Amino acid sequence: MNPFRENKDALEISSKFYQKYYNDLNQRRLILGINPGRLGAGVTGVPFTDTKRMEEKCGIKFNGITTHETSSVFVYDMIEQFGGVEKFYGRFYINSVSPLGFVKTNAKGKEVNFNYYDSKALQELITPFIIESLKTQITFGIDRNIVYSLGAGKNLKFLQQINQEYQFFNQILPLEHPRYIMQYKLKNKPFYIDKYLKAFNK
Repeated sequence: MNPFRENKDALEISSKFYQKYYNDLNQRRLILGINPGRLGAGVTGVPFTDTKRMEEKCGIKFNGITTHETSSVFVYDMIEQFGGVEKFYGRFYINSVSPLGFVKTNAKGKEVNFNYYDSKALQELITPFIIESLKTQITFGIDRNIVYSLGAGKNLKFLQQINQEYQFFNQILPLEHPRYIMQYKLKNKPFYIDKYLKAFNK
């Protein structure tokens, strides 16, 4: 799933977003999710940002479909408590371990997200691409002292493996993935937002 090829609006919308929040030479810390979701970056081209948050929080109008991504809700609630989008994006850059997303058709015939690590063959196939993507993103002015892994399980393990070989970052700090929090720990959402804020203020 490459939003920039499959969605004619993604490149225009994401360009407006990055021009608005990243048009400077400031150094930022990198936050890495797993891979783009169908309803977030898969549509807008911006990780953890669905069309609702793109319009309501980022002030960038999206013509066409309206999407609601659960992870995006958590991320933007956290960003609001951090101090707002300008402050947050002025200090952090969010992407994914795999900048390309994947989908599969489930038993009910519905298209659902598929993580890069859910298939050993897929993970091995895209590892060179992941490594080259990380090398490129580091040149954007990334603070290599610490990187945040959204996903404290398989995403963290894979990131640790490649970091051991390539020494991209001095420290990898894991945080529970927003999707996991919203699906399984919703009652504890304030706790996890606070955990994010403490980690980002280190």
